[in-house]
Amino acid sequence: MNVKNVKKEIHPAFDDLCNFYEEHVFAAITNHLSPEQNENPDFLADVACVAMNKLPSKYIRHHVDMAFYMTPEEHQQMEERVNKAVVEAIDLVKSHKRGE
Repeated sequence: MNVKNVKKEIHPAFDDLCNFYEEHVFAAITNHLSPEQNENPDFLADVACVAMNKLPSKYIRHHVDMAFYMTPEEHQQMEERVNKAVVEAIDLVKSHKRGE
């Protein structure tokens, strides 16, 4: 079984599941990096993995579900956690450049 397609092969209901932080991390990475860094898929993927591993898992079906139940303070704290994780991840990945 191909791991990338495992959700679809098990049951289509799993296709809607995602980690709430993913989109926030991806957006923060794009905002923190230079255009050249945003063009390097390996760098982006490494930063995303490191940042996501610094954050708690929050699996949801619909982003509106999570957003509806969060207070403005919780939204602010979440954004701060995401930005901190992304900055730390960028620094870590930059310091471990492979073959450059």
